[in-house]
Amino acid sequence: MSRRASRLWILPVSVVAALLLGLLPLPVSVQGLRPYWLALVVAFWIIEEPERAGLGFAFFAGLVADLAFGTLLGEQALRLVIMAFILQRFRSQLRFFPLAQQALAIGGLLLNDRVVSAAIHLLLGLPQPPWTYWLAPLLGLLLWPPMFFVLDALRSGRRPR
Repeated sequence: MSRRASRLWILPVSVVAALLLGLLPLPVSVQGLRPYWLALVVAFWIIEEPERAGLGFAFFAGLVADLAFGTLLGEQALRLVIMAFILQRFRSQLRFFPLAQQALAIGGLLLNDRVVSAAIHLLLGLPQPPWTYWLAPLLGLLLWPPMFFVLDALRSGRRPR
């Protein structure tokens, strides 16, 4: 079995881990600060393994997240597909950005995700989330480099530093 084939388990396990991190109970005061773990994991796989992760992968992961989190069916799927489309469009540039610039781009995509989510809630007349909800993209931006290093090390078979 090839080295690459022996690591096929990493993608589904990382998605399940992101879903579990999203379901982890947090105190009400910090609920809005929860990073969108699934978006970070989907972004990593779209950037690094485009032949395995694309729009369909993002849509399916979003539908699973909608079911797991009990949100409006299709909301997270739409948000992740929008993010995946932008990532696919600019993948060739993003891949060669230094990690700090990549983190800024991911932060911008996470902020865009919050705007899309707020627009969906506004259109449907759902209550808007608290103001701390808008700080979560900043936390996602800060978490991108360590998460990238861990997933990249697992994907390539190296030991995380």
